[in-house]
Amino acid sequence: MEYRKFPQGYVLRLDPGEEIVGSLTRLVEAEDIQLASVSALGAANDVTIGIFNTVEKQYYSHRYQGDYEISALVGNVTRKDGHPYLHLHITIGNPVTGEVHAGHLSSATISATLELFLQVWDGQVGRKFSDAVGLNLLEF
Repeated sequence: MEYRKFPQGYVLRLDPGEEIVGSLTRLVEAEDIQLASVSALGAANDVTIGIFNTVEKQYYSHRYQGDYEISALVGNVTRKDGHPYLHLHITIGNPVTGEVHAGHLSSATISATLELFLQVWDGQVGRKFSDAVGLNLLEF
């Protein structure tokens, strides 16, 4: 991973073999980022996506292996119990079949590159688990 810091945040590039969630978490910890928004695109060859069932209040995991275009990766960085909390959603497309898959990003390994923009915000927003919803919601 290579990155550069700017007044508004960071621009990152991930290379083949690097994993998105782990790489971004390491940057957030190293730079002590408290609050940020994430936007990225690129290509991956091993992606695990979670789909949340609101009735059952649980995630169903789906793994996709092969060549996939990352047409969108969006999300945010907050804090939960003092630790970085990444909430990322991804949309991937199969260039051969045209199939598209989307959901909560659990992990993704880069096949070509990832271009990620991390806009840092002043302040801090936390997370708190909601029994009613079954998710860690924003806590102000």
